Amino acid sequence: MPRVKGGKTTLNRRRNLLAKVKGYRFGRSTKKRQAKEALYHAGVHAFNHRRDKKGDFRRLWTIKINAAIRSFDLSYSRFINLLKVKNVDLDRKILADLAENEPDTFKRIVEIVK
Repeated sequence: MPRVKGGKTTLNRRRNLLAKVKGYRFGRSTKKRQAKEALYHAGVHAFNHRRDKKGDFRRLWTIKINAAIRSFDLSYSRFINLLKVKNVDLDRKILADLAENEPDTFKRIVEIVK
């Protein structure tokens, strides 16, 4: 059986890999082995940080709600408890958005639960 040279395929595979690591620093942008490893690690970090992002946003919403609710002489934890007691089904994302962009609506919600 004759030997098949994979020149085109190998070159295309290498070019595709190096195109993905364009902008990386040092050998990671030019050398195949380092590029492969850099791309693997980038994928691992991207996966983990997509998970972290959800917690980051939840913390941000908590901070925004707490900042807005302080002007009504309430703490964040007390406010969330009052929401649960009064069966107000608004999640933190919506509450944070209302607190930041529509203070009048947020004020009405606070008056309902107080």
